[in-house]
Amino acid sequence: MSTNLESDTMMCCASCGAAEVDDIKLQKCTACKSVPYCSIKCQQEHLPEHEETCKKRAAELRDEILFKQPESNHLGDCPICFLPLPIGQKNSTLMGCCSTIVCCGCCHANLTREIEESLFPSCPFCRKAAPLTDEEGVMNMMKRVEANDPVSLRQIGRQRYEEGDYNGAFQYWTKAAGLGNAEAHYELSCSYAEGEGVEIDEEKRVYHLEHAAIGGNPRARYNLGCEEAKNRRMDRAIKHFIIAANLGHNESLEVLKNFYAKGHVSKDDFAAALRGHQAAVDATKSPQREMAFSEKI
Repeated sequence: MSTNLESDTMMCCASCGAAEVDDIKLQKCTACKSVPYCSIKCQQEHLPEHEETCKKRAAELRDEILFKQPESNHLGDCPICFLPLPIGQKNSTLMGCCSTIVCCGCCHANLTREIEESLFPSCPFCRKAAPLTDEEGVMNMMKRVEANDPVSLRQIGRQRYEEGDYNGAFQYWTKAAGLGNAEAHYELSCSYAEGEGVEIDEEKRVYHLEHAAIGGNPRARYNLGCEEAKNRRMDRAIKHFIIAANLGHNESLEVLKNFYAKGHVSKDDFAAALRGHQAAVDATKSPQREMAFSEKI
């Protein structure tokens, strides 16, 4: 009986009680996604009564998204061998011609093929001829930037940052983040933390850090864990470190090891994190990648 009553109530405006009919369409609160209103006026009038509950439910919804384990890290899979890309820039290469990140194993296999068949160097993914000069490489990257490719936008932003053009870097990262690039969100969190190219803003720093973590960036997840631990919110901190460890992040696993020794993490949770970390690391291994590592390609 109570379920039917709740169902009937949810079909009426929470402020004026107007029922949803052909000429009245109810819209749920955009923050908590639960309470319906027939107009903006009704929503504003009901705000004093709804605000506290709304904030609590909105925070719960946010945490459901924030603490969901990503399927892979923010780099995704190599587009050639389809194995997860390992964490770390030295383990893969960004191809400027097509903005594709290719693992070291596939780059090594392509290089070996070119040497054996006396071929001109080319991209292992799109097969475009390798640029003859650095200037040509930059031109290729800028073409991808003009096409609003988020990976290229993030990379050019990094180049601007290393040149000391913090404002230019911020502009590129903002555009890349708007297109969903997790690494760009992480870069923006660092900009807001250090005040480089923008004023220091703690709220925006955390905002971009959370978006980067949701996108699978383990460094962002690790930083969030450190932030929560600093504020003595250990349950939330441990969740962040476990998620990052499950993505293969070594530093997060070391923190969990330390927490386990101090009794902050249960034996079962630590064992699960160890297994998750090892599984993530093993998933990135292949004979081609091992050969590339051994030859330092």
